[in-house]
Amino acid sequence: AVLLAPTEVLASQHFDSIRSLLGALAGEGIASMPGSATVTLLTGSMSTPARRQALLEIQSGVADIVIGTHALIQDVVGFADLALVVVDEQHRFGVDQRARLLDKAADGMRPHQLVMTATPIPRTVAMTVFSDLDVSTLDELPPGRAPITTHVVSAAAQPKHLARVWERIREEVALGRKAYVVCPHIGEFNADKPRGSATRQGVAATDAEDADEVKRTAAVELFERLSMHELAGVRTGLLHGRQRGEDKDSVMRRFAAPSDDANAVDVLVSTTVVEVGVDVPTASVMVVMDADAFGVSQLHQLRGRVGRGGLPGLCLLVTQVDGDAASLERLQMVASTMDGFALSEYDLTVRREGDVLGADQSGRTSSLRLLRVLADQQIIVDARRQATLVLEEDPTLQAHTALRGCLERLNAVAAEFLAKS
Repeated sequence: AVLLAPTEVLASQHFDSIRSLLGALAGEGIASMPGSATVTLLTGSMSTPARRQALLEIQSGVADIVIGTHALIQDVVGFADLALVVVDEQHRFGVDQRARLLDKAADGMRPHQLVMTATPIPRTVAMTVFSDLDVSTLDELPPGRAPITTHVVSAAAQPKHLARVWERIREEVALGRKAYVVCPHIGEFNADKPRGSATRQGVAATDAEDADEVKRTAAVELFERLSMHELAGVRTGLLHGRQRGEDKDSVMRRFAAPSDDANAVDVLVSTTVVEVGVDVPTASVMVVMDADAFGVSQLHQLRGRVGRGGLPGLCLLVTQVDGDAASLERLQMVASTMDGFALSEYDLTVRREGDVLGADQSGRTSSLRLLRVLADQQIIVDARRQATLVLEEDPTLQAHTALRGCLERLNAVAAEFLAKS
């Protein structure tokens, strides 16, 4: 069985939690006792010896449960007997990436597949309508989770409301709680100019989004400004993808530490690296800067970082757009519901379903010319039922020559994508 996760942080958490669930049944590689289950972790940043050992366990069949990141998809990885594939945060992987993992099963074998996400991508919603996916909906909060209240903050129309955002963070910190401030890109990152309570080390870098015509809030610049002005005196940390692994681990440990710890960080300014796999129970506030720059799924995932420890969660979607009806409607929709599937259906309505006959799952393109998946859902269901009846009576379509001709003209590559989730 394989569990695929989008980040090393999340993969490591799954590795630890599954070993903990197994308890005494967790094996230790080739030294495992009979009846135990060996759990093996594979990620891209592992040392060469550790990676070599993990590959050996996976390919030899010693590993019963394999957990990893995109490293599992690489050609060098082979499985002795792949029977089950679980994809966590499915929206973070492409159609072909998920298919490549399934293709690692033995010839002629099709592994069982379970895909999980709080925010199904438009293509996934479409596939459920086409009945190519069976759906289980978990529509209640896990134990220990608290409700999250979401508000849209129009900073352009009401500048004073942004000042209130920073005051609100100070109030939560004073109660011993933590806060995230998420920005759409990194900005200039200078390793020689540490500021605030976080030690910043790494290489100078600028996100590709810095070239955007629209001026977006940069994590580095906002971190420096908040540390010296709006949140002066509050222990603030910086986290983004260009930092070295040990520096990211350090600031996350300090953010997760209790507030009475002398080295703790109370406010984490970051990019979307915290979107999945980050679990800090004392975090109660999520502020998303330039929220209109993010998709519906990302916003829903980001606010899921708070309210995880029983404390009421607060998510503030800050936007500078003024008069952009489409962007504001999208933010108001996120603020109106915590139902990830409802948000996905809204996303599907706005962006369409992606290409069910191709690799584009974003909704930008579609092979469907006369159908809209949600509006014409009943037509699709009826057509599938009729197609099933035809095939039961005439499997080779000898009596349906026109239909057989249509199928023969169907692009083989396009047809293959119908089986890919």
